[in-house]
Amino acid sequence: MVAHEEGNRPPGLIASVGLLARNAIGLLLNRLELAAVELAEVRDHLLKLALVFALAVVLGGFALIYASVTIVYLAWAAIGWVILPIITGVFLLIAIGLILYARAVLRSGKLSLPATMAELKSDRDMLL
Repeated sequence: MVAHEEGNRPPGLIASVGLLARNAIGLLLNRLELAAVELAEVRDHLLKLALVFALAVVLGGFALIYASVTIVYLAWAAIGWVILPIITGVFLLIAIGLILYARAVLRSGKLSLPATMAELKSDRDMLL
């Protein structure tokens, strides 16, 4: 029998397990880094959504107060109490528009982690 030289010998079981563990840890760290990047993006989108919502509430409140008082004062002599339901309807339509905008942002997928989820799914499929 011909003995293997030290440089040509295939790695042993322990070395193979070590390489496998190192590659698995590298893959895990890669996925964690991707998730961290996407979570930062999600955080930015949530911050923007919260800011838009807060501004809509504050500005909507001011608009409701000032516009309601002004319109009621100007229209009371002409149409009386009917102006109150008209103002209510207008502001209700504005509120519905803001709610629909917020739903559109949530459904657009900007708050999900699409790249991370796709990579994890491909990893799962590869391993199974």
